[in-house]
Amino acid sequence: MTTTDETALRTSLGVLAGATATHDTGRDDDIALPKLPGFVESAFSPLAYEVAARCLTEHPGDGARTAVALASLTGDTTTADLASSRMVSGRVHNPLLFMQATANSVLGLMSREFGITGQMFSLSTLDDPLAELLAMADLLLEDPELDRVLVLGVELGGGERVAAVHRELAADSARPVPALPASAGLAAAVLLGRPGTAAGARVSLRPVAAARRPGGIQNLFELAAAHRTETRTEAGNETETHTHAHQ
Repeated sequence: MTTTDETALRTSLGVLAGATATHDTGRDDDIALPKLPGFVESAFSPLAYEVAARCLTEHPGDGARTAVALASLTGDTTTADLASSRMVSGRVHNPLLFMQATANSVLGLMSREFGITGQMFSLSTLDDPLAELLAMADLLLEDPELDRVLVLGVELGGGERVAAVHRELAADSARPVPALPASAGLAAAVLLGRPGTAAGARVSLRPVAAARRPGGIQNLFELAAAHRTETRTEAGNETETHTHAHQ
C-alpha cells in the first residue's frame, strides 16, 4: 500500500465491541444454534443475529446514528438450496424458505430489535471481507450523522451444490475451498467508531493478509476474537491493535 493510499483512509478506527460464534464446526467453543423467531433450518441468520446482538448489547448506542454492513460470499446458501430442492422435487413450497435466503432479512430484524435506522448494506466479495468492511465503515463514518458502524460476516458450510460453486470460484486462484461440515456456520462482528471514541482497542488501516479462501471471513473472525481477548486481559486500558486493517 502506498503512502497516498494510506492518507485516503483514517489512520485507525475505534473498536467498540467484538463477538464471534461458531456452530457445528468441530471447534471446542461451538455453540448450540440460537433460536430466532421466523428463521428455520439455516445457521446463517441465527449466527449473524447472535454476534450482532452481543456487540450492540455490550456497547449500546443511538440506533439512528448506527450503520450496519454484512459481508458474505454466497449468503444463506442453506435456505436457498433447501427451497430450490423442494421446488424441483415437486414438494409444496414452504413460505418460511423464501426471503430468509437474503442477507437483508436478518438485517431487517436487527433494525427492528435494536432501533437501527442508519444505512444497512449487504456485501459479497471474492477477496477479503475484512478489507471491504473496513473500507465501507471508513466511508460511512465520513457522514457526521453517524457515530458507529457494525460490520459482520457469516460463512456457512453447505452441500455438494454449494461446494461446486466454491470450486468454480476458487479455480485458478490457488486458494482452497471451505472445509466446513455441511451444517456448520461461523460468524464474527465488530462495532467500529471514529478514532478516540473507543475505550479499548483501535484497528489500524494498513494491509492485511489476503483471504485464505474466496470470501473467507477468517481475518474478520480473528479481529473480533483479538478484541475480545484484549478486553478481558487489559480492561480499562487503551491499547492499539496492528494485526488487521484495510487492504
